[in-house]
Amino acid sequence: MNISLKGKKALVGGSSGGIGKAIAQQLAESGASITLMSRSEDKLQALVSALPTGEGQKHGYLVVDFTDFGAFKKKISGYFADHTVDILVNNTQGPKAGSAMEVNVADYQDAFDLLFKSVVLTTELALEHMVRQQWGRIINVTSVSVKEPLSYLALSNSIRAAVVTWAKTLATDVARHQITVNSVLTGYFDTERIAQLNTKKAEQLGIPATEVRADMEARVPVKRIGDPNEYGYLVAFLASRQAAYITGTQIPIDGGLLKSL
Repeated sequence: MNISLKGKKALVGGSSGGIGKAIAQQLAESGASITLMSRSEDKLQALVSALPTGEGQKHGYLVVDFTDFGAFKKKISGYFADHTVDILVNNTQGPKAGSAMEVNVADYQDAFDLLFKSVVLTTELALEHMVRQQWGRIINVTSVSVKEPLSYLALSNSIRAAVVTWAKTLATDVARHQITVNSVLTGYFDTERIAQLNTKKAEQLGIPATEVRADMEARVPVKRIGDPNEYGYLVAFLASRQAAYITGTQIPIDGGLLKSL
């Protein structure tokens, strides 16, 4: 099967590193023109110059701070005033770690702005063109914790679950326009975010971070942490014409970590 995204334009959030970067690279390798989006301009500039280019491809970037919803709204609205996208990958950095007893109402509001409002706003802006052309792909980067909550990620557990149920609702509404909406439930991947979470957990338990990682690997049935490139392959497929009949789903990519159905 040859996945070709030639002629398609994609906007990828949180794409200066980790999973977002891997997604952007794979979409570009499949022929799409990519607009990267994150707050680190130096990293964005370096990645734009490194993305593969072929006939008709043109890459760019948008500097945004997902943690400042007011500023983000202004920046993303300005972008869509003179740009359209065919493929939208909703991805942001995660909120701070902490148990339900360690976070407060203000923390939940910040997480709601970061993980939910930014996703809904960006999608609303992207949908106008998608509906007009009767084709589009919306892919949300979420977490396995929406099915099996992690005790130290109360904010992420709660708000990402809202994103998944919103996406399921939206998928039904836009299906007649040949627009698909899918959420990817992320397991353990070798990223800076995982390293940060492991460090925090190690401090709480009073053990080395290497021991936390080893335990994490042992709990995954395939006995390893995921390679972000593997994530990019899945997203490229969901963005393709071959995935036209897949919508409203929540697809785990976790090496078999989830125990629930």
